[in-house]
Amino acid sequence: MPAQPPAPSRSLVRRLLPPVGALAGVVAAFAYVGAVDPNEPGHYPVCPLLRFTGIYCPGCGGLRSAHAFAHGDLPAALGFNALAVVGYGIFAVVMAVWLIRAVRGVPMRLAISPVWWWGIGAVLALFTLVRNLPFGSALAP
Repeated sequence: MPAQPPAPSRSLVRRLLPPVGALAGVVAAFAYVGAVDPNEPGHYPVCPLLRFTGIYCPGCGGLRSAHAFAHGDLPAALGFNALAVVGYGIFAVVMAVWLIRAVRGVPMRLAISPVWWWGIGAVLALFTLVRNLPFGSALAP
């Protein structure tokens, strides 16, 4: 009788559950947005800030960007919301690090200092400001 490979370690499976579960949730969300076109009215709610003020928030165009990204259209995704596409890349790097650390048994900790939070807020505010000015219309969805 041939030797059977050892069963995967239960602890490895347990360590992989959180990152794989998070990744599965994001993949499911992208699959839904890829299947249900946000360019067709009536499928998703309208951004309240845009609706009541006419100002594009940092997330405006994010669903259309995700739809284009899910269909492999990177130029269109960048056109709808370039900051969201940067976020997809950051998410991919964080997921890869999380999965590698889970396999190695090293806990994943994201300890972001207040300076980074202020920096992220400044980037979001600047992106919002520029995309609402005439010279920044290329960043508008």
